[in-house]
Amino acid sequence: MDVVRHGGIAAAARRVEPSGPPVRADLEDVFRAAYARVVGVAARVLGTRDEAEDVAQEVFLSFGRTAVPAAEAPGWLSVAAAHTALNHLRSGRRRAAREGQAGDGLAVSPDVADAVVTRDEHRRVRAALARLPRKHAVALVLRHSGLSYAEVAATLGLSPGSVGTTVRRAESALREELNRHASSSD
Repeated sequence: MDVVRHGGIAAAARRVEPSGPPVRADLEDVFRAAYARVVGVAARVLGTRDEAEDVAQEVFLSFGRTAVPAAEAPGWLSVAAAHTALNHLRSGRRRAAREGQAGDGLAVSPDVADAVVTRDEHRRVRAALARLPRKHAVALVLRHSGLSYAEVAATLGLSPGSVGTTVRRAESALREELNRHASSSD
């Protein structure tokens, strides 16, 4: 949160994009209230806090240029974090570097087999999540990031009663995707 200590997110946004549209006056308040949730949603998708913080920066800079009412900011930011993280995951821009760095630390791990299996399982789940329809992927990410059914419903524009069904279908689709790729890689 160095941004907050060095003049705030609004000041940082002005330094990054001085010629763009004006930055919202309420950006700093929204940032302080929602930063942890945005990073949490992105981290669920990406698996690393560093990348999640990069996504959060993108999301807040985008939010700073919107006219979304502050009351709707938590939902907008959660969905934007999930979408942006999924885009990063799907693009694979950082995946190769991350996997290369992860391989360097194997020699010092006390239980190399467990570390490799866990890392491979996480990679497989993230890859399967990236192949799901966006609505299912976002519903899973939001629900498993700690949002309540009511919050997921409000965020995705669903009826509260349909969230459970959507999440169950998404979980089923994720399992099928994992099984399909597990059997094709054997």
